[in-house]
Amino acid sequence: MSVSKETQLTSKGMKTRQKILDTAEEIFGEKGYFETSIVDITVKAGVAQGTYYNYFPTKKSIYDELVRQLSSSLRYEIKVAMEVETSFYDRQRAGFLAFFEWVLSHRNLYSIVQQSVLVDKELYRWYYEKIAAGFIKSIEMAVDKRECKPLNPETVAYCLMGVGQFIGMRWVLWEDQAVPEEVFEEAMQVIFRGINLSEVK
Repeated sequence: MSVSKETQLTSKGMKTRQKILDTAEEIFGEKGYFETSIVDITVKAGVAQGTYYNYFPTKKSIYDELVRQLSSSLRYEIKVAMEVETSFYDRQRAGFLAFFEWVLSHRNLYSIVQQSVLVDKELYRWYYEKIAAGFIKSIEMAVDKRECKPLNPETVAYCLMGVGQFIGMRWVLWEDQAVPEEVFEEAMQVIFRGINLSEVK
């Protein structure tokens, strides 16, 4: 079956668009949004400025698309990892592992997302609310199945997100390495068993 010229151009266009996005991820992560220019992106990507504008009308538009694409990719990887598990405990472990593995190959995610506090506060909030929504759904299911204490799901969600955020930042971002196994296991102990030597009376 032959492929039409239109399909070939569309396929090529998609590859070019993704190449520009990948380059923007690298440069935004290294230089920051405000210090990055469209010229920086096009030169690094090896495309003409006119080609860039075929896909993205402004610098802000590619930044928005990048944050949303990174968010979608991250959430998908976590979802796939969790779906193969049955218990709340195993699903959460699988989700955290998937998160740490994903950010290891997308270290610029931290820088790019944190920059959005200054670039676009609504986008920053959207990013974390989308992640929280997945946690909340999982926690609500666990509460219904009596696998989790009947605490406020949103409170628990943001606590879990904090663990993932800062453990990943400490080892993946600062040290450029995978989260050590012993660190991961201790983080899971904190989440599922707490830090008290005995129950609080």
